[in-house]
Amino acid sequence: MTPNPSPSPAPIMSPTNIPSSDRRPALVLLPPARPTTVPSVLLAAARILTANGLWQGDYVPDPFDRHTTTPHASRPMNIVAAIRCAATGNPHLSSTLGDTAVGFVAMSLDGGPDFMNISGFDLEKHVDGWGDEPGRTTAEAVALLEYLATNSERAA
Repeated sequence: MTPNPSPSPAPIMSPTNIPSSDRRPALVLLPPARPTTVPSVLLAAARILTANGLWQGDYVPDPFDRHTTTPHASRPMNIVAAIRCAATGNPHLSSTLGDTAVGFVAMSLDGGPDFMNISGFDLEKHVDGWGDEPGRTTAEAVALLEYLATNSERAA
């Protein structure tokens, strides 16, 4: 009985014989760039509302995760939360750019709030009040954000 011959080595030029020193391209997935201007934040917020829907009430449904475990950034949200999510990636986080965008929207709606305190919560409340009107649709909120982002000279 003869022993099994060892398999012949692969030819050096075979396409499956890749030397260990060969360089291969690596796929690098980078997170999407965050918006850097108020118009780009408003357009990103419009895209978020289009994808997730408009929520009337708190920032997102079930904010304390009592009934659902869906990430907050994937839930329907109100206009302020969509702007914050566009600016920071989280609908609950505040940023200077996000607050500026909320203020821009507030001052563009019906001439701005009647009363304004130094904290800026009245600006947020004014935008929330507009979005929480009965019968307000996602399409109307998206149209407003897109209009303000693309026609900022006329809106301010």
